[in-house]
Amino acid sequence: MGPSKHGTDNNRGLTGHAYTLYQRFNHALSLGNRFCGDKAKKWQCMDIEIQRHVVHSIAAFLDYISGDTLHHPLVKASVSDIVGALVWILQSNKGAMLSMSADVTLKLVSILPKSVLQLYALDLVNPLSTLLSSHQTEVAISCAAALNLSLSNLSTKSGKEVWDVLKKTEMVSQVISNLRCFPGCAKPVEYFQQMALLLSTILWWWPPSRFSVWSDAELMKSLNDMLKLDNYGKAAVLKLYSSIALCGHGTKKLLESGEVLEQMVQCMDNSHPHSVRIEGFKLAQCLAINENTGLQMMRLCCKPIIKAIISGMSELSSNSRKVSNDQMSLLEEACRLALITRWTGEHHIHLWKQGIDKILLDLLLNFRNQPYKHSMSLDEQIATAKEGLDANYLLVLRSYIWDILGWLAIHCGEDFHPESELYINILITCACLTFVDAIRKWHKIYEKDNAGVFRSESATRAVLMMIYSPCKYIASRTRTILSEILEPDGLEYLKTLVHFLNNLSSWTEFGMPDRLQIIIYLMGFACYSGLPQYQTWVVKRRGVKTLLALMRWCLSNDFHLERSSFAPHLHNAVCERICCWVSAEDWEGKDILLFYSLWGLAELIQHSLCIGNNQDRISCEMRHIEAQLVSELQDICTNSCAPGLQWYAAFILSYFGYYGFPGKHAKRIGKALNEKDDADIQLILANGECLSVHGVVLAIQCPSLLPPEVLLPGEVTSDDSSGRGSMETCRGFQKDIRLSAHVDHQALVMLLEYIYLGYLQAGDELAKKLRILAKRCNLQSLLQILCRKRPKWGTAFPSVDLNVALGPSGHCFSDVILEAKATELLGWTCHVCSLPRPHMHSHKVVLSSSCDYLRALFKSGMQESHLETIKVSISWEAMVKLGDCFYSESCLLKYYTLLPIYLCGSWPKLQQLMPHLYIASYAILANLNRLMRCWLKWFVQPLFNSLNRVASREDQVPKIYSPPSSR
Repeated sequence: MGPSKHGTDNNRGLTGHAYTLYQRFNHALSLGNRFCGDKAKKWQCMDIEIQRHVVHSIAAFLDYISGDTLHHPLVKASVSDIVGALVWILQSNKGAMLSMSADVTLKLVSILPKSVLQLYALDLVNPLSTLLSSHQTEVAISCAAALNLSLSNLSTKSGKEVWDVLKKTEMVSQVISNLRCFPGCAKPVEYFQQMALLLSTILWWWPPSRFSVWSDAELMKSLNDMLKLDNYGKAAVLKLYSSIALCGHGTKKLLESGEVLEQMVQCMDNSHPHSVRIEGFKLAQCLAINENTGLQMMRLCCKPIIKAIISGMSELSSNSRKVSNDQMSLLEEACRLALITRWTGEHHIHLWKQGIDKILLDLLLNFRNQPYKHSMSLDEQIATAKEGLDANYLLVLRSYIWDILGWLAIHCGEDFHPESELYINILITCACLTFVDAIRKWHKIYEKDNAGVFRSESATRAVLMMIYSPCKYIASRTRTILSEILEPDGLEYLKTLVHFLNNLSSWTEFGMPDRLQIIIYLMGFACYSGLPQYQTWVVKRRGVKTLLALMRWCLSNDFHLERSSFAPHLHNAVCERICCWVSAEDWEGKDILLFYSLWGLAELIQHSLCIGNNQDRISCEMRHIEAQLVSELQDICTNSCAPGLQWYAAFILSYFGYYGFPGKHAKRIGKALNEKDDADIQLILANGECLSVHGVVLAIQCPSLLPPEVLLPGEVTSDDSSGRGSMETCRGFQKDIRLSAHVDHQALVMLLEYIYLGYLQAGDELAKKLRILAKRCNLQSLLQILCRKRPKWGTAFPSVDLNVALGPSGHCFSDVILEAKATELLGWTCHVCSLPRPHMHSHKVVLSSSCDYLRALFKSGMQESHLETIKVSISWEAMVKLGDCFYSESCLLKYYTLLPIYLCGSWPKLQQLMPHLYIASYAILANLNRLMRCWLKWFVQPLFNSLNRVASREDQVPKIYSPPSSR
C-alpha cells in the first residue's frame, strides 16, 4: 500500500505544512510490508517502531485537515490507506501501541464526513469490537467511542453485514458485561458513559439486541444505580433507557420500575444541565409512544411530569429575545412531550392549573416582555395578535403551540372556564388570523415559505377543534373572533373553498393539487360550517353534496393519508425503530381527508334539519341517496380501524334512523338473536309477552337488564366430589325475569337488537322511548347516539367483546366445558367447579356463532352435541388463545403481531409459543369471511404452513381442524 499518486492540481487546497504532513504520512506507510497474493494491497508490519511512526504521522496529518480540506481528493484517497494501517495495528493487539492507535482511530471517525465514514464502518467494527474488554481502560473507552460514531453514521445497506460481525464478536454481551460490572470497579465514569452510549446505538439499529438488555435484571439495576449516583453519566443512562423503550416489552419493564420514572422526572428538572434534561424529555416521549403507555406513565407520576413540562417550556430568559441552541433544543423537546394533550386525562386539568395558556402565549408572542393591559377589546386583541405574529418569534415552535392549543380545547369540559380570559382570547385570535391568512394567501405562502404552510395547517386544525370544543366558552369565543376576522371578505373566501372542493373529485392522480391545500381548504370548509352566518349559505349551495362527493372520491380512490406524513413536527424517527408494539390507530386514523369530510358532513346534515320544512326527514336531495349512503357509512363503521371515522359515520347514520355501532364480531353474535335453542333467560313483560335471550350476552352487554341474584350466583361448595361442581345447575338453568310495566315491548325488542348486533333501526318516536330505556340500562354510548351528541374526541368505538364472559361474570351462564390436554400446571384450581384438569367454562351460543365447526357439532343432534364436556387435544395455553379468537373482536390484531414480537425477543420463546401460534392461525382462518381471507392469506396461510412444518417435528400440534381452503 504505497503513497497515492496524483497530479499537481490535486495538491491545491492543502496548505504547505499540511501537504508536507501528507508526504510524511505516505512515506511512513511505504515502510510497511505489502503482499499481493490475492491481488489486493494490504498494509502489514510487525515492527513496533514502524507502527509507532505510522500512527504518529497519521495523527499529525489528521490534526491539520478539517472543513473543506476533508473533501480534497488527496485526503479522500488517503482514507483507505489510513484505515488499512489502523485496522492492522489494532488487530496486532500490541499493548504498547493499542492506546495510541485507538485514539487516532477515534480522531479519524470524528472528523470524517458521514458519506466517507459509511464506506469504512464495516472494516472498523471487527477490530474495535474485539478491544472493548481490553484491560487498558483508555483503549476500551476510545474503541467504544469510535464504534459509537461509526455505527451512528451507518448506512442502511450495510446494516445486516455489521450485525453479523457484532454477533460473531459477541459485542453486545461484552458491552452488557462491562456495564454490569462497572459499579464495583475502579474505572472512570467516562468508561461507563461510552459503553452505555454504544449499547444505546446498537439497540437503536438492531431490534434483536434489545431482549438481552431489558431482560437482564442485574444490568437494569446497575443502570438505575448509576442514574441515582452519578451526574456525569445520567445523560448516557437516559439515552440507553430510550433505546430500551423502543421495544414494547422494554417499555413495560421501565414503567414497572417506579425508581426509573422517579429519576427520569428528576433529570427533567431545571437543576440539571440541558443535555441531561433533554434526554429526560426524550425518554418520556418514548414511554408515551402510544396512548396506553402514555396514560400509564401519567397515572404513575402526572403532577411531576406536568411540572417538568411547564418548566421546560418556560426556559426562556425574561429579559432577552435571544435563544441559545441548548435552550431551543430543550424548548422543542418539552413542547413535543406536551403533545400528550392529544389524549384525554387528568393531565389536562394540571396543565390548565399550571397556566399552560400563558406559557403558550409567551412562546408565541414573547408576551411576558410586553406591557399589555389586563383587558382588551376585540379590536385591540386582533391588533396585538397581528403585531406579535408579524415578529416571527420562535417560528419553529408554532406548529407545536397550535397542536397543544387544539388538543386542550377539544378535551375541555362543557363548563370549563379559563382563569384568564385574556390569554386564551389572544391565542384564539392568533390561530384565527393564521387560518384566514392561509385561505387568503395560499399561493403566496406556498411559493415563499413551505414551513409557513405546515404552521397554517396546525393553526387551521386548532381553529376547527376550538369551534367544536365541548367547552362553551372556547367554542363561543372562537366563533365570535373568527367571524369578526372574516369580515368583510369571508363569503368570497367561502366561495373559493366550495369551488375548489367541487372540482377536487374531477382531478386525476397526476393533476392533483397540493395535498396540504386540500386539507387546509377541507378543514376551512368544516370551520365555516360551524359559523351560524354561513351555515344556511353552505346548505343552500349544496355543501352536503360537495362533501358527499369528496367522501366517495376518498373511498373509491383508496386515498390514504395520515397527518404525520405532512406535519414535520410530528415526524418521530423513534416510530420507525420500534418493535413488539401492538399500537392502535390514531383517533382520526390514516384517512384524514375522509375524516374531515365526515366531520363537515355531520355538521351540515345536523344544520339542514333546522332549516328544512320537514324536520323528520333529510332534504329531498338526501333521500335519493339515503340507501347508498347508509351502506357506505355502515361499511366504514365495520371495516375502518380509526375510531374517529367510525364515530362520525355512526353519528351521521343516526340522522337516517340507524343508531349504534356496527361491527364484525357483532354480526357473528347477532346470529343468535332469534335462536331459542341455547336461550336460558325469559324476559316477561307486564302484558305477558315473552322474549327468549341468552344470559351471557346480556350479562356482558347490558347487565342492568338482569337482577343481582342472576349476576351473583352462589358459591360452589368445597365438598362437591362429583367433579362437576355447579354445572348441574348450569345445564338446566332457566330464569324468568319480569320487567316493569314501564318497559315498552317494541323498545325492548329494539334494545335487544342493539345488544346483539351493536346497532338498531328506529323512527324518531321509538328513539325517544329508547332513550329512556338506554338511560335506565346505563348504556351511555347508545344514549349519546340516540341524543345525537357530537362524538367526544378520543373515545373508543364501542364494540361487542365477550371475552369477559370467560371470567367469573360469565361462569353462571356456562353450558359447556372445554377441557384442554393434560399439562403440567402446578396448583390448578377452578373457582366454579372442582375439575382437576385445566378447562374453560364456555357458552354454546358464543362458540356456535363464532365457529361453523362447533355450530355443526352442537346442532347435529348426535351424541356429541349433548356432551357436557368437550375434550380438545390442545394445551391449556393454546386453549386460552383459541378462546380469545372466539370471544373477542380484537384477537386478530393481537395474534397478527405475535410472530414479529417473539422474533425480536428470542428463538426459544418463539419455540415455546409455536403450538399457540399454530392454533391461532387456524382459528383466524376458520372464522373470517371470504373477503378477509383473501386479504390475509398472504400472511396467515404462510404462517400456518411454516408453523405446521416446525411444530410437526415436535409432535405438539393438535389436529382439531383441517387446514381451511384459500378460497
